[in-house]
Amino acid sequence: MNAHGSPVTRNGTLIPADYQPPLPMDRLVRAERPAEDAVPFDVLFVGGGPAGLAGSIALARAARDRGVALSIGVLERAERLGDHCLSGAVVNPIALRQLFPELPEDELPLRGPVLRERVHLLRKSGSLRIPTPPTMRNHGNRIASVCELVRWLGERAAELGVDVLTGFPADCLLVEGRRVLGVRTTPAGLDRDGEPGAAHLPSTDIAARITVLAEGTRGALTQAFLHWQGIGRSHPQIYALGVKELWRPVRPLDAVVHTLGWPLPRDVFGGSFFYPMADDLVALGLVVGLDYPQQGLDVHGLLQQLKLHPLFRPHLEGGELLEWGAKTIPEGGWYALPERRYGDGLLIVGDAAGFVDVPSLKGIHYAIRSGVLAAEAALDALEHDDPSAARLGLYDELVRESYIERDLYRTRGFRLGFKHGLYRGGFQAALLTATRGALPFGRGRGEADAATPRRPEPGPPDPDWRPDGKLTFSKEDAVYRSGNDTRDDIPSHLIWNPAVPPPVARFYARMCPAGVYEVRDARLHVNPSNCVDCKATDVLGPRWTPREGGAGTKYDRM
Repeated sequence: MNAHGSPVTRNGTLIPADYQPPLPMDRLVRAERPAEDAVPFDVLFVGGGPAGLAGSIALARAARDRGVALSIGVLERAERLGDHCLSGAVVNPIALRQLFPELPEDELPLRGPVLRERVHLLRKSGSLRIPTPPTMRNHGNRIASVCELVRWLGERAAELGVDVLTGFPADCLLVEGRRVLGVRTTPAGLDRDGEPGAAHLPSTDIAARITVLAEGTRGALTQAFLHWQGIGRSHPQIYALGVKELWRPVRPLDAVVHTLGWPLPRDVFGGSFFYPMADDLVALGLVVGLDYPQQGLDVHGLLQQLKLHPLFRPHLEGGELLEWGAKTIPEGGWYALPERRYGDGLLIVGDAAGFVDVPSLKGIHYAIRSGVLAAEAALDALEHDDPSAARLGLYDELVRESYIERDLYRTRGFRLGFKHGLYRGGFQAALLTATRGALPFGRGRGEADAATPRRPEPGPPDPDWRPDGKLTFSKEDAVYRSGNDTRDDIPSHLIWNPAVPPPVARFYARMCPAGVYEVRDARLHVNPSNCVDCKATDVLGPRWTPREGGAGTKYDRM
């Protein structure tokens, strides 16, 4: 039943929002000052991804050049920088060039340039090569591993005296009135019942004059801050789920390849990517909008089917699966940006703010640039001894004047146009591209992914593939290749309703790419240690909250 006592399924249709627990605000925002023994920083970046590390580097450099002494910290929940980072990735190098103008491009932490690219419209047994849309052209861009990029940025930050603290998730914001005073870390070493075990490490308070949320997609503290401050958007943020594999192929790939169509239904937004990272390494992934209208769609299963297609199979069959991972991506674009990305003592950067351009499939350079702009605003505020929202509002001005918001504004209606299907969406996208976003497509039709009705599917799921352990893999095998070694007796970091009816339980089990949710005896069973922190269920069902440091994935070259 939902809050109004009505069945969650209406003529077989399921609305995920009816069973989604509320955001645990009492945990995520605490009206407490940091403890007297809190670790103090002038600026704390919460999240050691491209945005947080780039921001810390820019701030440390600017403070050094101006003769200002600042203490700067980066708090990262993974055991090692990059362990939780996943992206395509074909990177626009502009933001790295701006951050490191003294370095030639061949010394930046990027792999080869994009020399060739192809786009295919897939059918089940064939494909049609189509012209590359202008927004997807990658001439001048570079293939990259975001893990390698982040570790390189971490080394540069440490060289500048930034304290990079790995293995410490931020559990909550510490606030006084409407001002953010810092964060409290998540305790470690608790047993399944939440009691301290032999390796218990209690929470630590970290005080900061300015806290920069660089949590990445669907950050729990970012969601809580926006809710607490009542910060709205023109449209709710919407998300996609990307599932990615790294392979040692039997045949090298000579071009960056994107596909549309099969195995996705026509009314589902998404597509695949196939990138050559080296002669002996390729990245394959499938990205699917989480507003899909089917109850039984399974993104991991669709990726396994994709590998059977003649466009991919000759490269992969007989090769070796090296790594697997999953992550959600903010796709709402300009209309889904928060009305402000600052507050008293706080800034929001990167994917946490929604700085991703769906038509070009790009977000990393926006993350890096937003971190740099946050550093500029933070230094200005500290030099004036005024980390108030009024002063930190400079950050939003800088973002509006940058290519971040300019690019997102130009493609502002693109993603919402695809809510009507691939072909109508493609037609609208072409018109929007030609008119630089001037047509009103996408306005006034936004709804959160969890509010999208899901219809039951008529036939049995996945009739065309079964895991063989060589080319196609079960979710359990895939999670193993993510490097996930989370303790089995860790307390659950997921908040769910154990009494959901079987159709909802089956929806969770199909939607989650990591096998966290199972249906046994018509009841929902949850395996929290399987979680790879992709946040898909946080979008559509059970809530994700921070768990102990070092838990989760250990990606190497994603």
